[in-house]
Amino acid sequence: MADWREVAESAPEFAGRIRASFESHKHKTIATLRKDGSPRVSGIEAYIIGDDLWFGSMPGALKARDLRRDPRFALHGPPVLLGAGDSAGAAGDTKLSGHAVEVTDRDRIAPMLAARGFGPGDFSESHFFTADIREVVLTRIEGTAMVMDLWRPGQGLRRLERA
Repeated sequence: MADWREVAESAPEFAGRIRASFESHKHKTIATLRKDGSPRVSGIEAYIIGDDLWFGSMPGALKARDLRRDPRFALHGPPVLLGAGDSAGAAGDTKLSGHAVEVTDRDRIAPMLAARGFGPGDFSESHFFTADIREVVLTRIEGTAMVMDLWRPGQGLRRLERA
């Protein structure tokens, strides 16, 4: 299982850019798989806290049901709105995919809640997950080329460019 710590230790500069992107806005988008295999796209909050990327859902939410049945997910960082002249300096577009790991141990959840300013009794019926990270991608435009920095566990960071 690859947690956030593994990303940060193997590619610190890349992890810093991903983290800055994730923390730039509160809302992200998650894709899960419905019972019939079709995709479900939902809004979500996700936070890097300690060694883990955490996300959750309200009690009984469909995305939590999806993840309990099939843990595969794709998470798209905050939307990046680019104007015609913004391409060279833009931070980029962040995507992360992997398997959700449900955390039910309230002793493990409490520090994550505390880091977000909540008490141990808050969200007592909510579902919490950490990410078993399979891939992280940062895509941006540099000059006239599309540049993708891609991280996978055991493979490290590599750069792909399309002119």
